[in-house]
Amino acid sequence: MGVFFALMAFVSVCVFGLSAHAQTTNTANEANNPDQKPTIVLFGDSLIAGYGLPQQDGFAPKLAAALKNAGLDANVINSGVSGDTTAAGLARLDWAMVDKPDLVVLELGANDALRGVDPAQTRSNLGKIIEKLQAGKIRILLVGMMAPPNMGKEYGAEFNSIYPDLAKKHQIPLYPFFLDGVVADPALNQGDGMHPNARGVDIIVGKIAPAVQDALGK
Repeated sequence: MGVFFALMAFVSVCVFGLSAHAQTTNTANEANNPDQKPTIVLFGDSLIAGYGLPQQDGFAPKLAAALKNAGLDANVINSGVSGDTTAAGLARLDWAMVDKPDLVVLELGANDALRGVDPAQTRSNLGKIIEKLQAGKIRILLVGMMAPPNMGKEYGAEFNSIYPDLAKKHQIPLYPFFLDGVVADPALNQGDGMHPNARGVDIIVGKIAPAVQDALGK
């Protein structure tokens, strides 16, 4: 099962204004890339994987094209797995990093909220992923998610605080909400109401691409 956010009564999105910069220890590894292009690994769930879309309409190829149009020719690697939780992401992190990326766009947690995983566990898993990446001197763009309203106010408040808290703690940049501008809009989502369609992906890419460039230091 992919991610959620089909709820018709979804209220306004709270965007946490945070613009922390990556730690100076998170230096790029461009010397490891034989063609000198920076390598960006998109590490996430079905939103990254491009669930339900033709390959060319997925997030990864559209982000690569947007970056190239902006003057950044990068190797963009789709490492999204539909249904992934933060625990699953942590378990597969090492083999997903064999490409020695300069930047990881970290988008996980939606399936945790969908399954009602304890937010403390989600926080711990994401924290461990971040620490592993930082130990490898890999830059990180943390991408926030939000709990669906049906999980209740208390759960939502605890879950939604995970991303700004981790970004501040680890001094990494945060893109507050992956589905900003798309969530709960039938015209921008597939029939399941949960996953963006091609138009929705265009909007997401247009919003997040500048943050990816900034996180990479380009």
